[in-house]
Amino acid sequence: MANEFSTSVTCGLMLSKRLYYGKGASPAPAVMSRSLSSMESYLPTAVMAYAVVPEPAVVDNPDVPSYQPYVHGRCDPPALIPLHMHAVSMEVDCCMDTAFITVRGAWRVHCIMAGRRCDCRIAIPMGEQGSLLGVEVDISETERSYNSKWVTLADSKDTEKFGKPGYGCFLTPHIYTFKIPQVDGGSNVSIKVSWSQKFSYRDGQFCLNVPFTFPEYVIPVGKKIPKRQKILLNVNSGIGTELLIKCTSHPLKELSREVRNLSFIYEAEVPVWSTSDLNFAYTVSSSGIFGGVLLQSSPLRDFDDREMFCVYLFPGNKQKRKVFRKEVVFVIDISESMQGRPIENVKNALLASLSKLNPQDSFNIIAFNSEIRLFSSTMVLATHGSILNATQWLSSNLTTDGGTNIMLPLKQAMKLLSDASESIPLIFLITDGSVEDEREICNVMKGYLTSGGSVSPRMCTFGIGLYCNHYFLQMLAQIGRGHYGYTYDADNIESRMERLFTTASSVVLANITMDMPENLDSVEMFPSQIPDLSFGSPLIVSGTYKGDFPDIIKVKGMLADMSTFVTDLKVQNAKDVPFDRILTRRQIDIITCHAWLSKSKELEGKIAKISLQTSFPSEYTCLILLQTDSGKKVPESILVREFQYAPWIQIFNKISLPKKGELNSQKIVFLGCLGVGFGNLTATAKNIPPGAEEPKAPEGAEILVKAASNCCSMLLDRFCCMCFIQACSSMNNQCSIVLTQLCTALACFECVNCCYELCACV
Repeated sequence: MANEFSTSVTCGLMLSKRLYYGKGASPAPAVMSRSLSSMESYLPTAVMAYAVVPEPAVVDNPDVPSYQPYVHGRCDPPALIPLHMHAVSMEVDCCMDTAFITVRGAWRVHCIMAGRRCDCRIAIPMGEQGSLLGVEVDISETERSYNSKWVTLADSKDTEKFGKPGYGCFLTPHIYTFKIPQVDGGSNVSIKVSWSQKFSYRDGQFCLNVPFTFPEYVIPVGKKIPKRQKILLNVNSGIGTELLIKCTSHPLKELSREVRNLSFIYEAEVPVWSTSDLNFAYTVSSSGIFGGVLLQSSPLRDFDDREMFCVYLFPGNKQKRKVFRKEVVFVIDISESMQGRPIENVKNALLASLSKLNPQDSFNIIAFNSEIRLFSSTMVLATHGSILNATQWLSSNLTTDGGTNIMLPLKQAMKLLSDASESIPLIFLITDGSVEDEREICNVMKGYLTSGGSVSPRMCTFGIGLYCNHYFLQMLAQIGRGHYGYTYDADNIESRMERLFTTASSVVLANITMDMPENLDSVEMFPSQIPDLSFGSPLIVSGTYKGDFPDIIKVKGMLADMSTFVTDLKVQNAKDVPFDRILTRRQIDIITCHAWLSKSKELEGKIAKISLQTSFPSEYTCLILLQTDSGKKVPESILVREFQYAPWIQIFNKISLPKKGELNSQKIVFLGCLGVGFGNLTATAKNIPPGAEEPKAPEGAEILVKAASNCCSMLLDRFCCMCFIQACSSMNNQCSIVLTQLCTALACFECVNCCYELCACV
């Protein structure tokens, strides 16, 4: 799908050469000289809007019509012409390890002739673990607007017939696109989108990267057109220690500074739009392990009336802490679907991980498909010679073939680590497939892990592509107090695997427990098994409770020298920290894992309620757009605005789903479910490689100009009265006169109005 999109943009830029902007005006030179072979550069790197052009004949400047030779035929697939952007602003609200981004922009349909319409495609690139939260679109000329709404799967079945499925999809795992139907040429389109994404944590720094790079061809043509962009950045660390700013990509000006709150702004008239993403990094200074507990009341109208708590721990200065010795077993999927780039990138990442082991660490490798292959019958010290032997073994044994059997290699890995002592035993499972006995595997691993020694094996899982069951892999990591990583793109396997290994192999505090008071009722923690604290990631655990929370919580753990670590965490109310939204994404993922494992309809319903309340996507809710026309009276029940959260978070209008009797008042555009699903057993059984889940571009992806063979074939394409009139210009005079008179006569029976409504919805 990404290749098809790039090809469509290429065709759109070719069509944009037809546009005439007046004497002395011309588009950006880069549009004309860019090589058409560099299609990857045409994927959006910031929020963008495109005109969907199936018929090249409609391409023209709506303000300065020009003589254009008529082009018969259609573009298959439709060309995408990037719209000119006239304003953009971005607001970023950061707290702990999560950022909430709101982008507002104004685009103009500058490439469709006046009186004609086209669909507009909106593209939203999101950063690390991005989750789309909401969309608003306003079309000023027609006084038409769209507002997003999350509905349950049951509700979506009732709304599908009112909106075309497939209007929304993921172009890549990090770029979401959707269409707005039938926008007039020359219209101004205002768009507001909101999403959340995670900070990455490297070397004690929280690093944020927000897509904000605009290509030259979205710059409006004309010397007098102002271009103003604005960035507002708010940082709330959520903790009491001072923040240290490390780097910024844009010239941000400090607005305010407090102990844990910072605000920055950048606003200017610019000759060109931003040519780089927003990069921002900060660190929390501390020499040792430290943390705290935050309390907060449940939001208004929350279906769960329990209070909320959040426990955080930071590893402190890396130079002053010793990490655990490691015993690592790598469990590598070598089924036929891993052939090519996936297995090569996995091998490179594995060799990089082996090189980071210390000589006192030990390792082993299990390659599996339907059977298993062992590098050694016992654990091997990570000496230079053994790593060299492992490199040679990988070259000859990581050949892809056969099916997928995950249970067998995991049992073998548990046997290899059964005698681990005074170390962190680690199992790294890397796979791209789903298997039928996943729930049985989880239950078997529970038995192994609960019967372990002082430090039971940690399960770290890594999923590749969309065919594996990512919730199964997350569940395994939760059971084993480990970490979970993923990538949907084979090109990112090395970097993502190395990040996961760095996080899991730099443990400084293991077997962490919290002394929760007995007088608390219905305490629920996410996750229930507390992971280890490592230099690769701070530890954040959330939960809900009823009762009186104490002023101090005692946390215990085991250090790398096998001594006991004890610290008292101060409890404080955090009215200015909206961690109810910060923790929602991980809470939904954790509960979804348990709902999948237990097949619980009750948990599925709970997830749907959380999704509807917080606007975070889930596997059990779908996204729709509600169209509102200013000329029509909208029922009051549809116009409901809720203010549930902190004022600094931009919340979209919460529009109640219309009742069945009100559906005629609003049109619904069905965008679909934004979840990743629960794997694909059929694709795994057929050994379909990751990445093949993308729909293939249809043949003839370039512009196809199909000449109409005769008058009758054109009539077959024109199936309503208004379109008959438009077709008359291509017919002889006698035929045109007859058909025009016929359609005019039928107007007495409201036929023209009927056809106009039909054309507006197609």
